[in-house]
Amino acid sequence: MATMARTNTGLAYPDRFYAAASYAGFGGSPNSANKDVASKFSNEVALILYALYQQATVGPCNVPKPSPWSPVEQRKWKSWQQLGNMVSAEAMRLFVKILEEEDPGWYSRTSNSVESVRDVQMNHNSNGEPIIENGNSFAETKTISAENGSLMEAQDKDIVLEGLGPVVVYDQWVSPPIKGQRPKARYEHGAAVVQDKMYISGGNHNGRYLSDLNVLDLRSWTWSKVQASIESKSEESPSPVNIAPCAGHSLIPWENKLLSIAGHTKDPSETIQIKAFDLQTGTWSILKTYGKAPVSRGGQSVTLVGSTLVIFGGQDAKRTLLNDLHILDLETMTWDDFDAVGVPPSPRSDHAAAVHAERYLLIFGGGSHATCFNDLHVLDLQAMEWSRPTQQGEIPSPRAGHAGVTVGENWFIVGGGDNKSGASETVVLNMSTLVWSVVTSVEGRVPLASEGLSLVVGSISGEDILVSFGGYNGRYNNEVNVLKPSHKSTLQSKIMEAPAPDSVSAVRNATNPTRDLESDFEVGQEGKIREIVVDNNDSERMKSKGEETSELIIATLKAEKEELESSLNKEKLQSLQLREELTQAETRNTDLYKELQSIRGQLAAEQSRCFKLEVDVAELRQKLQTMETLQKELELLQRQKAASEQASLNAKQRQGSGGVWGWLAGSPPQNADDA
Repeated sequence: MATMARTNTGLAYPDRFYAAASYAGFGGSPNSANKDVASKFSNEVALILYALYQQATVGPCNVPKPSPWSPVEQRKWKSWQQLGNMVSAEAMRLFVKILEEEDPGWYSRTSNSVESVRDVQMNHNSNGEPIIENGNSFAETKTISAENGSLMEAQDKDIVLEGLGPVVVYDQWVSPPIKGQRPKARYEHGAAVVQDKMYISGGNHNGRYLSDLNVLDLRSWTWSKVQASIESKSEESPSPVNIAPCAGHSLIPWENKLLSIAGHTKDPSETIQIKAFDLQTGTWSILKTYGKAPVSRGGQSVTLVGSTLVIFGGQDAKRTLLNDLHILDLETMTWDDFDAVGVPPSPRSDHAAAVHAERYLLIFGGGSHATCFNDLHVLDLQAMEWSRPTQQGEIPSPRAGHAGVTVGENWFIVGGGDNKSGASETVVLNMSTLVWSVVTSVEGRVPLASEGLSLVVGSISGEDILVSFGGYNGRYNNEVNVLKPSHKSTLQSKIMEAPAPDSVSAVRNATNPTRDLESDFEVGQEGKIREIVVDNNDSERMKSKGEETSELIIATLKAEKEELESSLNKEKLQSLQLREELTQAETRNTDLYKELQSIRGQLAAEQSRCFKLEVDVAELRQKLQTMETLQKELELLQRQKAASEQASLNAKQRQGSGGVWGWLAGSPPQNADDA
């Protein structure tokens, strides 16, 4: 095995460069690196060191110019581009020279540790034998093949080792050499990292819920089982505490405890329980909460925002899907539920959630009884308003049962599936630009393409690593895989950035983390810019070029600042106008609603009066018919009376006429009795 030669006076190149870069703050996550470099050097020196570091490790700048929304990234890009085609070795030498001029004693302060730094560029043992260094034997690292999903030996890759723990090649999943008794294979378990240790709790194995607690030391990669005890009494009841096996729960580190929230159990409780494992005493307990606790569930998302837990969705014991929102204040242990405005995500479980800038809650994917989703929803935790912004880049396929973690402003998503096949891509979302990109992918039925796996973020040698465990893809898994995200993967979404739609711009303006850096840079530029000699032969040229670059940067920043302020004022004015129009529309709507209610009341009264009139008309019609009948009877009686009177009159007339003539004729009148 070939190694780099070291001199008696210190490390040789490129070892000296990597030691200097590590001391300056490069090599970790982008956000932490920016803060470390900015705290040690002036802004101008930090820009030059960044450019030289990129030139030495990546090569000439061939990436597109960043968006105007990211002024800090633009300045870094310009500084890098100005180096042209400078060779990597020269960039390394200039990086170390500038660092020595700025901090002459850097090497003496790191002399105890730099000798143990592993060469980033190394040749591997062609015979496959363990690598021997400083008396320690290191097993070769395995990596997941992108061609067939099987494990193969990693050759000709950049590998850094710390102790017995491998920090693997960038942007590739590898399987580290694991020691100790592995936990039982499972999925839908809880996972959390505390002090370089990954804790695994509960889960589902062959349909049975688990209650064990296991821990993996991320430095020695050794598994061990935690012998946990249970408190005899809880704060709520003097009866013994029952810590039931569960799956689909969430494991959250808080202070010196691990909080296990919700989850499916054999005999579910009515409401969510908060179980706590004390890392110092090694005991489980059930915490007492106040307020109205949510209904028990599993497959929900639990996100820690400051000192509160934000719980969304899941599936209850009756298999009813949920999309409710609840918040638990961990300082007062008080529940609260919120009715946010806007359109919330549809009911779902087994989704992923993350928080950005301590203000925006992002919900991605998940599944219902019939389908899986790949939609993205954002909840503004200050305005309590849901929105569904436009996603950009390589949007992931629909999936449920995936896992996600955040590194800075990047949200990594691993695994999941759509009930037909597992998701093979590891994707990352830049939460400021909402641009997706693919980090890597695997093929075949491997644990990384499983549902119900866990994903946590750890740190080794100051660099972030992603650690996955378990999952189900037709069989239960208990394998551990590790990925070290590179600057390329975390910056890829910015490189792919396109002009942002209106739905994204509001989130970007409010959450762009470069605002503070921009103001700090402008203040620093008003002072004296240091003159840095980067080459003895071209010192004057570099000095004048640096001054011109500084003036150009200042002018560009001022122009961009004025443009952004103008745009911000326009947006504020438009927002005020829209609010006024909305208020007027709401007032008109209220008046119209009141008028409509009044008209409805009048209409109801008229309908009642009409009904009464119809009843009266019917009664009058009946009376009229009766009167017509009586009229006919009256007319008949009158005719009968008239006829009777006429007959009586005629009879009298006849009687009177016979009496006179009879007397004249000598006929005596007849008595009435004779008649």
